Amino acid sequence: MGIESTAHTFGVGIVDSSGNVLANELDMYRPTSGGIHPREAAQHHAAVAHTVLGRALKRSGVGPEMIDAVAFSYGPGLGPCLRTGATLARALALRLGRPLISVNHGVAHIEIGKLFTGFVDPVVLYVAGGNTLVTTLHEGRYRVLGETLDIAAGNCLDVFGIKAGLGPMPAPEARARKGKTFYSMPYNVKGMDVSFSGLLTAAERLIAEGRPVEDVALSVTEVVYAMLTEVLERAVALTQKKEVLLVGGLARSGRLQEMVREMVRVHGAEFRPIPDEYLGDNGAMIAWTGLKMFQHGQVTPVEESVVRPKLRIDDTEVRWL
Repeated sequence: MGIESTAHTFGVGIVDSSGNVLANELDMYRPTSGGIHPREAAQHHAAVAHTVLGRALKRSGVGPEMIDAVAFSYGPGLGPCLRTGATLARALALRLGRPLISVNHGVAHIEIGKLFTGFVDPVVLYVAGGNTLVTTLHEGRYRVLGETLDIAAGNCLDVFGIKAGLGPMPAPEARARKGKTFYSMPYNVKGMDVSFSGLLTAAERLIAEGRPVEDVALSVTEVVYAMLTEVLERAVALTQKKEVLLVGGLARSGRLQEMVREMVRVHGAEFRPIPDEYLGDNGAMIAWTGLKMFQHGQVTPVEESVVRPKLRIDDTEVRWL
């Protein structure tokens, strides 16, 4: 069983050792205005936890006594949200007398992606509301080849959409399809690192000037995706790997997938999309990664099961390959 609670989503997933997802239930905190308020999100998670857990057990057809291990996301994420999921995971592990596994949220996004694509050693673009990085496995860890220097790509588009009156993604991309004029925007790529704060500021200025929202949306989304595709292409050229994976909530973008598909064609590589259900935060990815860790002895004593809001993807040793 896997419990996900890093940000706006509380999820419970149940998987078996053959890679079958038996259940993947979730409930999402939706703020009335603005972005995520960590304390309110944590309260939401605590309120829905028993319901989501019950749905997962019912859908899976698995009784609590059949659970072999309990995994939870211990970072990165919002502290109050992480602690809510960790508390439930500890309680279940103790009640059932089962091992507890602390799972790196970023690693879990990649591992569930590899499960559904069949990829073995991909170059990965991880793009979400709180994370943006390019990574690949090297000497037992997912090494960061490039990352955002300020805000995440998903955060940039979410904030733009909210301030423009459209709402968060996918609203900006949907409106961008109606755009006809492309405005020159800051394009900040530094090696394999990216920066989006200047782009966001420029977009907000254009909206304040009264420029058509659909044209600004077109300009912002195209530049964000072009920057991401450029740094991913550099990683592909550097590593010479032939598998390319997109993970994280923003990887649902049809336009970003289109750009990446064209890029990998030029390099003789392969890109396979992941089902949308497993691109956003979900419990199944925590369960699947936790299962692999459990099989290789990476369990966590309850007294050491602290959460790490600033955990990095390269902090986790990958023993299961």
